[in-house]
Amino acid sequence: MEAHVKKSLEEWKDEIGEILVDIEKEYEEIKRELQVYSYKFSITKQVIQSTVNEEIIRNIRHLYHTPFQERFNELKEGIRDLEEKKKVFQMFIEKIDKVKGREDSNSTMIPNEQMIYK
Repeated sequence: MEAHVKKSLEEWKDEIGEILVDIEKEYEEIKRELQVYSYKFSITKQVIQSTVNEEIIRNIRHLYHTPFQERFNELKEGIRDLEEKKKVFQMFIEKIDKVKGREDSNSTMIPNEQMIYK
């Protein structure tokens, strides 16, 4: 593999690595917030189950339970999205490493774009 191609792939890999670090930071933040809302949601659910007064139950649901449940679900969706992003960007890293490894071990191989078909 030519030096400029290898250098460009390394730079791209570093750039993607930075994106992965940012994704991981956001993932950890959402994970912590999800944990908080998990507790809040669970506590309000238990309080509702232990309460007999329907008016109080409606107020608890309106003030706490429903908003906590909505936020909890939003955070879960955010976690799923970030997990998918991590997978996708990790694939870039793996593909770059694979190409570089294959090219390093077989320096006579011609990249697909340069192949001439007769």
